[in-house]
Amino acid sequence: MSRRTELVKRRKALGLSQEAFASAAETDHATVGRWERGEATPQPAYRPKLMRLLKVDADGLDRLLSADQTAGVSSLAVAADSGDPDDMIRRDFLRLLALTGSMAMLPVGAQMPEECFEDFEAMNGHLWQVYQLARTKSAVLPLVRDQLSVLSGACASGLGSKRLCVLSADLFQLAGEVFFDGDRYTDAAQCYMLAMSASREAGAYDLWACALTRHAYVGLYERQHGEASEMLTVAERVALHGDSSLSTRHWVASVQAQAFAGLGALDDCERALERAEHVVELPASSNAGWLRFDGSRLAEERGARYVELGRLDLAEKALTTALRQSPLAKGQSYRRRGAVLTDLAIIGAKRKDVEETLTHAHEAVDLARRSGSGYIARRLQSLRTELAPVVGDARIADLDAEIVALNVS
Repeated sequence: MSRRTELVKRRKALGLSQEAFASAAETDHATVGRWERGEATPQPAYRPKLMRLLKVDADGLDRLLSADQTAGVSSLAVAADSGDPDDMIRRDFLRLLALTGSMAMLPVGAQMPEECFEDFEAMNGHLWQVYQLARTKSAVLPLVRDQLSVLSGACASGLGSKRLCVLSADLFQLAGEVFFDGDRYTDAAQCYMLAMSASREAGAYDLWACALTRHAYVGLYERQHGEASEMLTVAERVALHGDSSLSTRHWVASVQAQAFAGLGALDDCERALERAEHVVELPASSNAGWLRFDGSRLAEERGARYVELGRLDLAEKALTTALRQSPLAKGQSYRRRGAVLTDLAIIGAKRKDVEETLTHAHEAVDLARRSGSGYIARRLQSLRTELAPVVGDARIADLDAEIVALNVS
């Protein structure tokens, strides 16, 4: 990556040395150096602190963290000239998103043949399966781009209907998931916004509610719990107009519990969890790729919420159950197991139990390396703030360094 000269200029303009900036951000000057050289990107836990220190909003921080701009050439042009395939794919992908999102809203002419819709739907479903199974989520982006190009062509030809809006909204959500896993929150939010518009145009309430919920996740990972809670309230209302045989409203409730936990509202969190748990009463359903909440995560979700609320005994019981119910050998995803292990490590750190912390954290770090998942790395970043009471142990210091190393791009 290019050096982030705008970030350096902003820090210096505020009279902050690298050491002073690192101290205020509760990190070390070596990490700040990597941020400024473009070798690493700050994890979500740091973003609120950086916005306060640099006196910018979320968009301003994104601009400071974007690639360097030289001689009036935009960062995307620099990426294109450098021949970086990932950035070139991303640029082309975002262009296709904009085109398809606009054209999907236009009045349509003749209808596409039924078999075309069936082919598109089958391909979208296949891509969600590939995404779920992929260890490195970014590898799915070129496939999604190709499918988006096909849909864009169908929109441009004037052939389509509300079903084409549904297909586009489905694919926009998948694109958002890929970007979110890669820590590209602005890009992910853009995808989710397009998914909201397309699903609203089609009157697809469940798809619409899911897009709202995914957008709320961006706020949750930037610790904007109040704003996320407001969006989830809207998602809840939209979901009530959807198909009651689907798990949409239960998933919304599960994410609401996360927002309430972040706000320290135990009673509201408990009530949301209870609503989410009614998913087990649903008949077996064929939830689409964009809706995967089936109750299999209830134990880990409850455990994670109790960790946030400081109810460690309750959290440990739920998380241990989750770990036992879904071992990797039975198909649990790396990211889900990594999240459970990280929460168990946080419990160990809060209890100043070094062995418990190390056992769970090292396995989570290993899963993050093997999967390349930004999601697990983000969760481990939250563990770092809990290590202070036991940081005197050399093994904990080594663990902290391993977590930091996961953030290097």
